[in-house]
Amino acid sequence: MQSTLKSAAKFTGVGLHSGEPVRMVVKPASADYGIWFRRVDVTSGDALIPARWDAVVPSRLCTLIANPSGVTVSTIEHVMAALAGCGIHNALIEIDGPEVPILDGSSVPFVEAFLARGIREQAEPVRAIRILEPVEVREGEAVARLEPADDFEIDFSIEFAEAAIGRQEKSLNMANGAFVRELCDSRTFCRQADVDAMRANGLALGGTFENAVVFEGDRILSPGGLRHADEPVRHKMLDALGDLSLAGGPIIGRYTGIRAGHALTNRLLRTLFARRDAFRLVDCGLMAGCKLPGVGVHRSDVPALR
Repeated sequence: MQSTLKSAAKFTGVGLHSGEPVRMVVKPASADYGIWFRRVDVTSGDALIPARWDAVVPSRLCTLIANPSGVTVSTIEHVMAALAGCGIHNALIEIDGPEVPILDGSSVPFVEAFLARGIREQAEPVRAIRILEPVEVREGEAVARLEPADDFEIDFSIEFAEAAIGRQEKSLNMANGAFVRELCDSRTFCRQADVDAMRANGLALGGTFENAVVFEGDRILSPGGLRHADEPVRHKMLDALGDLSLAGGPIIGRYTGIRAGHALTNRLLRTLFARRDAFRLVDCGLMAGCKLPGVGVHRSDVPALR
Protein backbone atom coordinates (compact mmCIF):
# COMPACT_ATOMS: atom_id res chain seq x y z
CA MET A 1 0.00 0.00 0.00
CA GLN A 2 1.02 3.64 -0.31
CA SER A 3 2.65 5.30 2.68
CA THR A 4 3.59 8.65 4.17
CA LEU A 5 5.41 9.93 7.24
CA LYS A 6 3.79 9.71 10.66
CA SER A 7 5.03 13.21 11.51
CA ALA A 8 7.03 16.02 9.94
CA ALA A 9 10.83 15.87 9.58
CA LYS A 10 12.81 19.14 9.70
CA PHE A 11 16.19 19.92 8.14
CA THR A 12 18.50 22.94 8.13
CA GLY A 13 21.67 23.46 6.14
CA VAL A 14 23.07 25.22 3.11
CA GLY A 15 22.59 24.74 -0.61
CA LEU A 16 25.52 22.98 -2.29
CA HIS A 17 25.69 25.41 -5.21
CA SER A 18 24.18 28.59 -3.74
CA GLY A 19 25.87 28.38 -0.34
CA GLU A 20 22.72 29.99 1.10
CA PRO A 21 21.14 28.80 4.37
CA VAL A 22 17.89 26.90 3.95
CA ARG A 23 15.23 25.30 6.11
CA MET A 24 13.09 22.43 4.89
CA VAL A 25 10.21 20.45 6.40
CA VAL A 26 8.96 17.17 4.93
CA LYS A 27 5.32 16.72 5.95
CA PRO A 28 2.86 13.82 5.72
CA ALA A 29 0.35 13.92 2.85
CA SER A 30 -2.80 12.06 1.89
CA ALA A 31 -2.92 8.99 -0.37
CA ASP A 32 -2.46 9.71 -4.09
CA TYR A 33 -0.98 13.15 -3.30
CA GLY A 34 2.47 12.28 -4.61
CA ILE A 35 5.54 14.39 -3.77
CA TRP A 36 5.25 18.18 -4.03
CA PHE A 37 7.54 21.03 -3.03
CA ARG A 38 6.19 24.34 -1.71
CA ARG A 39 8.41 27.42 -1.62
CA VAL A 40 7.27 29.12 1.60
CA ASP A 41 9.38 32.19 0.75
CA VAL A 42 7.32 32.81 -2.41
CA THR A 43 4.46 35.11 -1.40
CA SER A 44 2.81 35.79 -4.76
CA GLY A 45 1.85 33.40 -7.52
CA ASP A 46 2.03 29.63 -7.49
CA ALA A 47 4.53 28.30 -4.94
CA LEU A 48 3.80 24.57 -5.50
CA ILE A 49 6.08 22.47 -7.71
CA PRO A 50 5.44 18.81 -8.54
CA ALA A 51 8.35 16.40 -8.09
CA ARG A 52 7.74 14.90 -11.50
CA TRP A 53 9.73 14.13 -14.63
CA ASP A 54 7.88 16.68 -16.77
CA ALA A 55 8.66 19.49 -14.30
CA VAL A 56 12.44 19.02 -14.73
CA VAL A 57 14.20 21.84 -16.57
CA PRO A 58 17.79 21.90 -17.86
CA SER A 59 20.36 22.57 -15.15
CA ARG A 60 24.05 22.03 -14.61
CA LEU A 61 25.15 19.35 -12.14
CA CYS A 62 21.84 18.75 -10.34
CA THR A 63 18.14 18.06 -10.83
CA LEU A 64 16.03 21.22 -11.02
CA ILE A 65 12.23 21.37 -11.15
CA ALA A 66 10.01 24.34 -11.99
CA ASN A 67 6.31 25.16 -12.19
CA PRO A 68 4.62 27.21 -14.96
CA SER A 69 5.12 30.38 -12.88
CA GLY A 70 8.89 29.89 -13.01
CA VAL A 71 9.28 29.00 -9.33
CA THR A 72 12.08 26.45 -8.92
CA VAL A 73 13.74 24.07 -6.48
CA SER A 74 17.11 22.51 -7.26
CA THR A 75 19.34 19.68 -6.03
CA ILE A 76 16.31 17.56 -5.15
CA GLU A 77 17.86 14.19 -6.03
CA HIS A 78 19.13 13.18 -2.58
CA VAL A 79 15.87 13.79 -0.70
CA MET A 80 13.92 12.17 -3.55
CA ALA A 81 16.16 9.09 -3.34
CA ALA A 82 15.57 8.94 0.42
CA LEU A 83 11.80 9.12 -0.01
CA ALA A 84 11.83 6.41 -2.69
CA GLY A 85 14.29 4.23 -0.78
CA CYS A 86 12.17 4.41 2.38
CA GLY A 87 9.00 3.63 0.42
CA ILE A 88 7.37 7.02 1.07
CA HIS A 89 4.96 7.83 -1.75
CA ASN A 90 3.17 10.95 -0.48
CA ALA A 91 4.71 14.06 1.10
CA LEU A 92 4.64 17.85 1.00
CA ILE A 93 8.12 19.39 1.22
CA GLU A 94 8.10 22.99 2.43
CA ILE A 95 11.32 24.89 1.79
CA ASP A 96 12.29 28.54 2.30
CA GLY A 97 14.74 28.82 -0.58
CA PRO A 98 15.54 27.61 -4.08
CA GLU A 99 17.87 24.72 -3.18
CA VAL A 100 17.54 21.63 -0.98
CA PRO A 101 20.14 21.55 1.83
CA ILE A 102 23.12 19.38 0.95
CA LEU A 103 23.67 18.19 4.57
CA ASP A 104 26.49 15.59 4.41
CA GLY A 105 26.25 15.10 0.63
CA SER A 106 24.38 11.80 0.85
CA SER A 107 20.81 10.69 1.61
CA VAL A 108 21.53 9.25 5.04
CA PRO A 109 20.44 12.32 7.10
CA PHE A 110 17.07 12.24 5.33
CA VAL A 111 16.72 8.49 5.76
CA GLU A 112 17.57 8.64 9.47
CA ALA A 113 15.01 11.40 10.06
CA PHE A 114 12.26 9.66 8.08
CA LEU A 115 12.72 6.35 9.87
CA ALA A 116 12.88 8.11 13.25
CA ARG A 117 9.53 9.81 12.56
CA GLY A 118 8.00 6.56 11.38
CA ILE A 119 6.17 5.60 8.20
CA ARG A 120 2.39 5.21 8.07
CA GLU A 121 0.65 2.87 5.65
CA GLN A 122 -2.30 4.31 3.74
CA ALA A 123 -5.47 2.83 2.30
CA GLU A 124 -4.60 2.98 -1.42
CA PRO A 125 -2.40 0.56 -3.38
CA VAL A 126 0.94 1.58 -4.85
CA ARG A 127 0.77 2.14 -8.60
CA ALA A 128 4.00 1.02 -10.18
CA ILE A 129 5.39 1.44 -13.68
CA ARG A 130 6.18 -1.94 -15.20
CA ILE A 131 8.65 -1.76 -18.09
CA LEU A 132 7.43 -3.82 -21.07
CA GLU A 133 9.95 -2.93 -23.80
CA PRO A 134 13.56 -1.69 -23.72
CA VAL A 135 13.99 2.09 -23.92
CA GLU A 136 17.43 3.68 -24.31
CA VAL A 137 18.97 7.12 -24.74
CA ARG A 138 22.59 8.01 -25.47
CA GLU A 139 24.84 11.03 -25.42
CA GLY A 140 28.39 10.38 -26.55
CA GLU A 141 29.73 7.56 -24.38
CA ALA A 142 26.92 7.95 -21.83
CA VAL A 143 23.98 5.53 -21.90
CA ALA A 144 20.77 5.24 -19.87
CA ARG A 145 18.45 2.30 -20.45
CA LEU A 146 15.30 0.75 -18.98
CA GLU A 147 14.30 -2.83 -19.79
CA PRO A 148 11.89 -5.43 -18.41
CA ALA A 149 12.71 -7.26 -15.16
CA ASP A 150 10.76 -8.89 -12.35
CA ASP A 151 12.11 -6.47 -9.73
CA PHE A 152 13.61 -2.99 -9.68
CA GLU A 153 17.31 -3.27 -10.40
CA ILE A 154 20.04 -0.67 -10.97
CA ASP A 155 23.25 -1.41 -12.87
CA PHE A 156 25.76 1.43 -13.07
CA SER A 157 29.30 1.91 -14.32
CA ILE A 158 31.58 4.94 -14.27
CA GLU A 159 35.11 5.63 -15.45
CA PHE A 160 37.34 8.56 -14.53
CA ALA A 161 40.96 9.32 -15.36
CA GLU A 162 41.70 9.97 -11.67
CA ALA A 163 43.38 6.87 -10.29
CA ALA A 164 41.52 7.24 -6.99
CA ILE A 165 38.23 6.69 -8.86
CA GLY A 166 39.12 4.77 -12.03
CA ARG A 167 36.50 2.35 -13.36
CA GLN A 168 33.75 1.23 -11.00
CA GLU A 169 30.61 -0.79 -11.57
CA LYS A 170 27.89 -2.15 -9.33
CA SER A 171 24.56 -3.98 -9.70
CA LEU A 172 21.90 -4.04 -7.04
CA ASN A 173 18.37 -5.37 -6.68
CA MET A 174 16.63 -2.49 -4.93
CA ALA A 175 13.96 -4.59 -3.17
CA ASN A 176 13.36 -4.67 0.56
CA GLY A 177 15.50 -1.82 1.81
CA ALA A 178 18.63 -2.39 -0.26
CA PHE A 179 18.90 1.37 -0.82
CA VAL A 180 19.07 2.07 2.90
CA ARG A 181 21.60 -0.68 3.59
CA GLU A 182 23.84 -0.25 0.54
CA LEU A 183 23.56 3.23 -0.99
CA CYS A 184 22.05 5.90 1.23
CA ASP A 185 25.31 6.94 2.96
CA SER A 186 27.33 7.42 -0.26
CA ARG A 187 28.26 11.07 -0.79
CA THR A 188 28.42 13.26 -3.84
CA PHE A 189 31.92 13.47 -5.30
CA CYS A 190 33.96 15.59 -7.66
CA ARG A 191 37.50 16.30 -8.76
CA GLN A 192 39.46 19.25 -7.40
CA ALA A 193 39.63 20.66 -10.93
CA ASP A 194 35.81 20.51 -11.07
CA VAL A 195 35.58 22.41 -7.79
CA ASP A 196 37.83 25.15 -9.11
CA ALA A 197 35.83 25.43 -12.35
CA MET A 198 32.46 25.43 -10.58
CA ARG A 199 33.46 28.13 -8.12
CA ALA A 200 34.82 30.25 -10.94
CA ASN A 201 31.30 30.05 -12.42
CA GLY A 202 29.46 30.80 -9.18
CA LEU A 203 28.64 27.16 -8.32
CA ALA A 204 29.52 24.81 -5.44
CA LEU A 205 29.64 27.80 -3.07
CA GLY A 206 28.32 25.61 -0.25
CA GLY A 207 30.62 22.68 -0.95
CA THR A 208 33.10 21.53 1.67
CA PHE A 209 35.23 18.47 2.35
CA GLU A 210 32.50 17.46 4.83
CA ASN A 211 29.65 17.33 2.28
CA ALA A 212 31.48 16.02 -0.78
CA VAL A 213 34.29 13.60 -1.52
CA VAL A 214 36.98 15.46 -3.47
CA PHE A 215 39.56 13.59 -5.56
CA GLU A 216 42.82 14.75 -7.11
CA GLY A 217 44.79 12.21 -9.11
CA ASP A 218 45.40 9.24 -6.83
CA ARG A 219 44.51 11.18 -3.67
CA ILE A 220 41.30 11.55 -1.67
CA LEU A 221 41.36 15.08 -0.28
CA SER A 222 38.36 14.77 2.04
CA PRO A 223 39.35 13.92 5.63
CA GLY A 224 38.39 10.42 6.71
CA GLY A 225 38.56 8.97 3.21
CA LEU A 226 35.75 6.90 1.73
CA ARG A 227 32.75 5.27 3.37
CA HIS A 228 32.92 2.52 0.72
CA ALA A 229 35.76 1.59 -1.62
CA ASP A 230 33.33 2.16 -4.50
CA GLU A 231 31.51 5.14 -2.98
CA PRO A 232 31.43 7.14 -6.26
CA VAL A 233 29.48 4.53 -8.24
CA ARG A 234 27.19 3.97 -5.25
CA HIS A 235 26.43 7.68 -5.20
CA LYS A 236 25.65 7.60 -8.92
CA MET A 237 23.14 4.82 -8.18
CA LEU A 238 21.67 6.97 -5.39
CA ASP A 239 21.25 9.86 -7.82
CA ALA A 240 19.66 7.55 -10.37
CA LEU A 241 17.07 6.35 -7.87
CA GLY A 242 16.22 9.95 -6.97
CA ASP A 243 15.87 10.95 -10.61
CA LEU A 244 13.86 7.83 -11.51
CA SER A 245 11.47 8.49 -8.62
CA LEU A 246 10.25 11.49 -10.60
CA ALA A 247 8.42 8.96 -12.79
CA GLY A 248 5.55 9.29 -10.30
CA GLY A 249 5.69 5.74 -8.99
CA PRO A 250 8.10 2.89 -8.38
CA ILE A 251 9.58 1.27 -11.48
CA ILE A 252 9.52 -2.48 -12.01
CA GLY A 253 12.35 -3.04 -14.44
CA ARG A 254 16.12 -2.76 -14.82
CA TYR A 255 17.86 0.59 -15.13
CA THR A 256 21.34 0.59 -16.65
CA GLY A 257 23.50 3.70 -16.45
CA ILE A 258 26.85 3.98 -18.18
CA ARG A 259 28.46 7.33 -17.34
CA ALA A 260 24.90 8.65 -17.10
CA GLY A 261 23.88 11.79 -15.22
CA HIS A 262 20.77 13.67 -14.19
CA ALA A 263 19.93 15.09 -17.60
CA LEU A 264 20.27 11.76 -19.40
CA THR A 265 18.08 9.94 -16.88
CA ASN A 266 15.40 12.59 -17.33
CA ARG A 267 15.64 12.19 -21.10
CA LEU A 268 15.13 8.47 -20.56
CA LEU A 269 11.91 9.08 -18.61
CA ARG A 270 10.64 11.47 -21.27
CA THR A 271 11.37 8.86 -23.95
CA LEU A 272 9.66 6.15 -21.90
CA PHE A 273 6.44 8.10 -21.39
CA ALA A 274 6.34 9.04 -25.08
CA ARG A 275 6.09 5.31 -25.86
CA ARG A 276 2.82 3.91 -24.53
CA ASP A 277 3.85 0.40 -25.65
CA ALA A 278 6.94 0.42 -23.43
CA PHE A 279 5.25 0.46 -20.00
CA ARG A 280 2.08 -0.36 -18.10
CA LEU A 281 0.73 1.06 -14.84
CA VAL A 282 0.00 -1.72 -12.34
CA ASP A 283 -1.56 -1.80 -8.88
CA CYS A 284 0.87 -3.69 -6.68
CA GLY A 285 -0.48 -6.71 -4.87
CA LEU A 286 1.23 -8.29 -1.89
CA MET A 287 3.88 -10.16 -3.89
CA ALA A 288 4.75 -7.24 -6.17
CA GLY A 289 4.71 -4.84 -3.22
CA CYS A 290 7.27 -6.95 -1.37
CA LYS A 291 9.74 -6.33 -4.21
CA LEU A 292 9.57 -2.54 -4.06
CA PRO A 293 12.19 -0.28 -2.42
CA GLY A 294 11.44 0.56 1.19
CA VAL A 295 9.30 -2.44 2.05
CA GLY A 296 10.28 -3.72 5.50
CA VAL A 297 12.94 -1.08 6.15
CA HIS A 298 14.04 -0.65 9.78
CA ARG A 299 16.19 1.96 11.50
CA SER A 300 18.75 -0.77 12.19
CA ASP A 301 19.30 -1.03 8.41
CA VAL A 302 20.92 2.43 8.31
CA PRO A 303 24.70 1.94 8.03
CA ALA A 304 26.93 3.24 10.80
CA LEU A 305 28.95 6.12 9.38
CA ARG A 306 32.72 5.93 9.30
